[in-house]
Amino acid sequence: MSTNNANMEALAAAIAGNLLDIGAVSLRPHEPFTWTSGIKSPIYCDNRLTMSYPAVRETIAEGFASVIRARFPGCEAVAGIATGGIPHAAWVAQKLNLPMLYVRDKAKGHGKTNQIEGHFAPGQKVVLIEDLISTGGSSLKAAVAVREAGCEVLGVVAIFTYQFAAAAEAFASENIPLYTLSNYSALIETALARGTIRREDVELLQSWRSDPQSFGK
Repeated sequence: MSTNNANMEALAAAIAGNLLDIGAVSLRPHEPFTWTSGIKSPIYCDNRLTMSYPAVRETIAEGFASVIRARFPGCEAVAGIATGGIPHAAWVAQKLNLPMLYVRDKAKGHGKTNQIEGHFAPGQKVVLIEDLISTGGSSLKAAVAVREAGCEVLGVVAIFTYQFAAAAEAFASENIPLYTLSNYSALIETALARGTIRREDVELLQSWRSDPQSFGK
């Protein structure tokens, strides 16, 4: 294992622990949550809570900055995806001394009808910041909007991913690299080590990632 991979695995475990500590993620393998889509899920994730914890958000910001320095050294601007990615993009842009933008889900219906806020130029190399990757749909929609505005999208970085195969396939189809600071596997390992879940819960939790539509049925 390379030093870089070892560092990323340590960071993934640390952030998973932070998310558990502040209640940003909750695991209930036997009493699943119900998402708006109707999907039964053993995990609930609200990374917006990270804004309220300075030490946690600093760990995340430094993690994002490290990934951008290593993977996207040509980055010329950082763009937050509304709404969860916006504050993190601001902190990361400050660390890297780069311009910051943010991207709405859709263009405003008034004024200049902007979808992308902040100053940017054609050809500018942009990295997008997201708080959570589920299917990847909303993140890719933002990335495509930035691309269509004339910028070069280097990639997307996010705090956490459920590691759905559909998300990986969607990013690959758009040829947009995705990196995350932590992930569902690291969360399960961290929760197990802490005694938050039992060994017999692991298979059930992993089955949800493989087939979320069938979980709880």
